Amino acid sequence: MAYDFSPLNKKIDEIKDWLANEFLHVRTGRATPSILDSVRVSSYGSLSPIQHVAGVTVEDAKTILVTPWDKEHIRAIEAAVINAGLGLSVSTTDRGVRVIFPELTAERRTALQKVVKAKHEEARVSLRKARDEAWEEIQEKEKSGEIGEDDKFRLKEEMQKLIDTANATFDDMVGKKEKDLSF
Repeated sequence: MAYDFSPLNKKIDEIKDWLANEFLHVRTGRATPSILDSVRVSSYGSLSPIQHVAGVTVEDAKTILVTPWDKEHIRAIEAAVINAGLGLSVSTTDRGVRVIFPELTAERRTALQKVVKAKHEEARVSLRKARDEAWEEIQEKEKSGEIGEDDKFRLKEEMQKLIDTANATFDDMVGKKEKDLSF
């Protein structure tokens, strides 16, 4: 009987998606609307994602324009971006809120690289945990007689190939992000 690696593959995909999402929030000095994804704006008594109350467009390499659909949200958007702690400058215009990405200093780049490495390590720990869970399942199947000892070690090799591929993908993601931070 073959072992089903789909739960492990699903967990690997979830970890990869989480890491990619975390890297979106590490700003690289270029204006990207995705950095505002985590910003919540007070709108009509509740907190809403910024995309629900305004249009977010890139004006140039260092500037994003947030244009609210209701002009009364301008102050709330400005406050939300400032309070998000993203290290961005904000200026208010009659059209909306202009979010300015300041140049990254060497000190800030180093701090962001540490954040990237910490997120990478979190992903690797989650991956090891998923691997350990799959390995325990394989060992239980062998103990219960569902698979033989040879199959157990063959499955372990297959599982390790999946893990190695995932780690290589994570390393590539980190490399790209560090390259973005170095410019």
